[in-house]
Amino acid sequence: HLADHVFYQSAFCREAADRFLGPRTGPAEVLYNPVDTVAFAPAERRPADGSTVVLLAGSHHSFYRVQTAVDCLKLVRARLPGARLRIAGRFVWRPEERDALAELRAYIVTQGMQDHVDLSGAYRPAEAASLLRGAHILLHTKYNDPCPRLVVEAMACGVPVVYSATGGVPELVGDAAGIGVPGPLDFERDHPPAPALLADAVVAVAGRLPEFARAARARAVARFDAQPWVARHAEVFRALRQDPR
Repeated sequence: HLADHVFYQSAFCREAADRFLGPRTGPAEVLYNPVDTVAFAPAERRPADGSTVVLLAGSHHSFYRVQTAVDCLKLVRARLPGARLRIAGRFVWRPEERDALAELRAYIVTQGMQDHVDLSGAYRPAEAASLLRGAHILLHTKYNDPCPRLVVEAMACGVPVVYSATGGVPELVGDAAGIGVPGPLDFERDHPPAPALLADAVVAVAGRLPEFARAARARAVARFDAQPWVARHAEVFRALRQDPR
């Protein structure tokens, strides 16, 4: 309320701020996290060994995020036997990452998915584009994610998204760049997306992959490119500096 101007990362962020801080009356707008659409661009060729590579990436702060992905893969493989799950990023739901990794590995074995899940661990920002280009579909299981840059980076690489349709992610993906699984609006606890519904969405996207991939790239370029984002910040900063107040 003391700021001269507020950028919300999504309409969901604005809703949350209004709910917990009270509605803002001053200048404000939604400006989504951007992506460098030159650095993040589609691969010339997708993996072509007959498999469908589903990627779960980011810092995994809750076990449900990886558990739901493994459960989803198990259901997907009943219909797409060549499907694989690649999990990249840090596992940080336990104080020691090695304990979180051990828990995940044990769960993968209990589900009989040890031959179909690849764990690639932490990655540097400079490696993100290459990681995304090696996948067919991004699986984003986080509940109420406000505005994940990972999602727009995937879209810029022509990778459609299957996701928990909560938080700000539906605003990013829209109607054509992926498929979301509905969830309730709840600020008290997480509601993991249903693995069966995620599996249905993965199979549906895989069946129309070129169409979804084109739509994802087009949406990222049209709505989330970094240059207009920087230009809008510059415009607002210039106006504020000229304000006689």
